[in-house]
Amino acid sequence: MSKKQFIAQFKEKDLLDDIFLVKTARLAETRAGKPYLTLEIADRSGEIGGPLWDQVEKFHDLCQMGAFVHLKGVVSSYQGKLQIKVDDIRAVERSEIDLADFIVTCVHDRVEMAARIQALIASVSNPFLKKLLSRIFKKDASRPQGIEGGQGGADTTIAPETTELPESLWQRFQDSPAAKGIHHAYVGGLLEHSLSVATLATLLAGHYPGVDRSLLVAGALLHDIGKVDELAMDLALIDYTPQGRLKGHLVMGSELVAGVAAKIKGFPPELLLQLQHLILSHHGRQEFGSPTVPMTIEAFVLSCIDDIDAKMNLMEQLRQKMKEPGLRWTEYQRTLERYLYLGPFEEREPDPLVSLSERRGTPPPSPSPQPRLF
Repeated sequence: MSKKQFIAQFKEKDLLDDIFLVKTARLAETRAGKPYLTLEIADRSGEIGGPLWDQVEKFHDLCQMGAFVHLKGVVSSYQGKLQIKVDDIRAVERSEIDLADFIVTCVHDRVEMAARIQALIASVSNPFLKKLLSRIFKKDASRPQGIEGGQGGADTTIAPETTELPESLWQRFQDSPAAKGIHHAYVGGLLEHSLSVATLATLLAGHYPGVDRSLLVAGALLHDIGKVDELAMDLALIDYTPQGRLKGHLVMGSELVAGVAAKIKGFPPELLLQLQHLILSHHGRQEFGSPTVPMTIEAFVLSCIDDIDAKMNLMEQLRQKMKEPGLRWTEYQRTLERYLYLGPFEEREPDPLVSLSERRGTPPPSPSPQPRLF
């Protein structure tokens, strides 16, 4: 059963008569003690919510998180924001719906982005960091491979029998969201965000003197690696795993990196310390969840890049929802603590800095000194 109505296309006074995914359903009471239900629904195009005042207990039993429901009602507006007014709800079996209507996916080509991640790893000059990245982002995890060679003649071979990682790590990295909400909260979001941050890292490493490019790029690719296990995604629903809530992706990522580095013979302890500091400090401030604040050049740069990429993705999503030409004010953005004055995306002329081979879809033979993000 395919959907005909998608949330991103809703307008005031539209009649609802379609299937949606329940994102949240919370019972509450008015000041007078009357119960009501706050319902939030989703599909692949977005989400919307609204209060239900009648048949609250009946509808609450039907509207469990992750359930599919057929809604009838109308789209209304409250304080300038669209919401739903539901008249009737009935349960729908998962087997009756087309799951593709409820999967939120990155708009960029994930195969191409994955190839660009591998190209960035190949460009890392520090042999220990390259080995570490190659192991974590190994394309064929079912066949562990030793990595020969070293720095200054040191034996840095990885012993295949002692370096097992979950076989799905590289694939899960490509499929995972980068957040529960706000930015890159969709299939492929972690891949997109990590690639964007690493590409910016490459640009800035060549711009500012004294920046260790290998360390910064490694930190950019690994800063959110813990989110592979911190978040779980089912269609349009993203939530924290138990270990994600109890430990968080910064600690989990730092532990993963330490575990892999321990299997690389001769991995310098100081280099591991620097890399873990990048992961643990990239939120920038302790009140934002970082156990520590950035204290190295690379950590400071990474924190700034991570912050701007998340904010730019938020703005991109807002602009994608705009249909009418011209600048106008968005709703108040709580995460940014401001209104934004934005307009929809427009068709752009080809970027003269992008090589002809990139425009044709063929990656350049070596990293461009001024690569584009996407």
